[in-house]
Amino acid sequence: MLTITNPIAAAIPGLSGVGGGLPSLPSPPGQATAPAPFSDLLTDAVGQVNQLEGQAATAVTGLMTGSGVDVHQAMIATQKASMAFELTLAVRNKAVQAYQSVIGMQF
Repeated sequence: MLTITNPIAAAIPGLSGVGGGLPSLPSPPGQATAPAPFSDLLTDAVGQVNQLEGQAATAVTGLMTGSGVDVHQAMIATQKASMAFELTLAVRNKAVQAYQSVIGMQF
């Protein structure tokens, strides 16, 4: 089975399910697997981005209160959240662009 993965999502450990890549090729006959609906994939991806942002906020709060969070841990958490948000924003922009392109088509 051929699967092409997103290099940004692969480079960030916390984004294993976010933008995981293109759908894989269909399974051979006899191995019927139901693909996940696209809306579920988007919901999961946004949930993971929200989770990363929560972890970043917790790390920054822990750094500010002095409760054992190192500066590098807080910076890594905030960068993960930032990159996840940027990836989500890029996907949204592409989806809006595709929608506008379809709406602009004349039949």
